[in-house]
Amino acid sequence: MFPIIPANSATAVSGNDEGIFGFGQPGGGLVSTTNLVSNAGVVSSDVAGVGTARYYPAACEYGGDKGIFGYGTDGTDYSLTNLVSNTGVVSSDVTGVGTARNNLAACEYGGDKGIFGFGGDANHSMTNLVSNTGVVSTDVTGVGQGRRGLRACEYGGDKGIFGFGYVSHSGDVSITNLVSNAGVVASDQAATTGTARNSLAACGYGGDKGIFGFGDTAVTNLVSNTGVVASDTAGVGTVRSGLAACEYGQDKGIFSFTKNNDVTNLVSNTGVVATDVAGVGTARYMLAACSFN
Repeated sequence: MFPIIPANSATAVSGNDEGIFGFGQPGGGLVSTTNLVSNAGVVSSDVAGVGTARYYPAACEYGGDKGIFGYGTDGTDYSLTNLVSNTGVVSSDVTGVGTARNNLAACEYGGDKGIFGFGGDANHSMTNLVSNTGVVSTDVTGVGQGRRGLRACEYGGDKGIFGFGYVSHSGDVSITNLVSNAGVVASDQAATTGTARNSLAACGYGGDKGIFGFGDTAVTNLVSNTGVVASDTAGVGTVRSGLAACEYGQDKGIFSFTKNNDVTNLVSNTGVVATDVAGVGTARYMLAACSFN
């Protein structure tokens, strides 16, 4: 007898089980504090920070079950990185590769690799690929509108998308750039949907879809498994910017933190954002988050 295989099991996409928020700026000063997220979406109390305290970093998954925080600033821009093990342990600083910058974005691609892109006061558009062992590449010539304050997430199981942000002298935009499963960034897609904004957050959900949310508003924009960004969904939860988001429970997401507020909002595996949940941990903004395990 052959084993019974559930329908669609061969093509099912699942994500990581746990997440981590890290770094950022509380009311004053900078921290490297982290907070783990369980597979039920519960945020832990503060974990003593490892690495250079900074804000405006970015973070993404790599290797299928690990993560990486990278770049950021404390007044001086950095290109250093901090790896996250599959148990959520953050490593000490790794000497950076690529242009030092802040307020960039990052996401997973190819199932086990990552990409940092854009950012900086100069509105860069270059990218840096992350191998499946956590090694960051030198700069790849940028494609698309240089900007900062954008965010990125996975979609389609093995692809990514950068979206939104701020362009000096032009203001907020809702431009998106798709990332192929080989880490190639596509030219600008002039968004016809979604409120232009910066300092929002983004993460994957549902195994193969993504969500952009918040950023001086509470609206969200779902990303289909083909990379199509939906029009605004009426916001749920506290309006805020400078927050972060990550995947948890393999197919769900969580938005959390901002200045003077550590409230969280869970995202179901159908992309529905829940009302505020009282936060845990040091309230701070311009932090980053990714999933692991």
